[in-house]
Amino acid sequence: MPELPEVETSRRGIAPYIEGQRIDRVVIRERRLRWPVARDVEDRLEGATIDSVARRAKYLLLNTADGSAIIHLGMSGSVFIVERDTPAALHEHFDLELDSGQALRFRDPRRFGSLHWTNDPMQHWLIRDLGPEPLSEAFDGEYLWRKSRGRKVAVKQFIMNAAIVVGVGNIYASESLFLAGINPKRAAGRISRQRYGQLAAAIKQVLAKAIKAGGTTLRDFYGGDGEPGYFRHELAVYDREDEPCVTCRSPVAAIVQGQRRTYYCKNCQT
Repeated sequence: MPELPEVETSRRGIAPYIEGQRIDRVVIRERRLRWPVARDVEDRLEGATIDSVARRAKYLLLNTADGSAIIHLGMSGSVFIVERDTPAALHEHFDLELDSGQALRFRDPRRFGSLHWTNDPMQHWLIRDLGPEPLSEAFDGEYLWRKSRGRKVAVKQFIMNAAIVVGVGNIYASESLFLAGINPKRAAGRISRQRYGQLAAAIKQVLAKAIKAGGTTLRDFYGGDGEPGYFRHELAVYDREDEPCVTCRSPVAAIVQGQRRTYYCKNCQT
């Protein structure tokens, strides 16, 4: 699934091609995505100029003078630039045709992604209740410590909760907890303020490094520039069950938490 680094990579990849461009035509080939594409999307977007491309959590925002298109990549979605007359392949569900002669194309084999229009993206139901961005000044150890008080949920599930902080998906949660030396099974409410400071710093470091590497390619994700992410080559614990820990050489362990695989080192994470 594309996570925050993958979505940010996509944003950076498409922005130079679509910012300042007018949308001449919207071509919807499949409306039956995770949420059906509304019938007024074409009317809202055609003729509008894309002033900027932003990201909130795992959502891409194409901002115009009158509102924003929200694109969610879902489990397997991607956006990329094509020439307007490029024939659509299987699973390529919509195009935003631009006055440059190019088009922004959306591909999603599983159809868990979506396209929405809103006058106020920060108040849209997909976005309004989200926690802070992990790379922002609003997110730090003090914030995590306050939010965790009295919570019995495991810390890995706590930091994966988008109402607490956005964009810390399964891969990056495992990697951040390893870097901070925190056992993913520990109750969120039983972790000290100091250790949350270490965890917040680790989350920022891991995500920034993943963005710089272009994300993590695990199945069929590619960024907006068509290039795969390379952070997978730097993973310390994720998907490395029984392989030697990069720090102590003991085997990496794997458990299931919240129906997701968690990878950690029993010696290095306490």
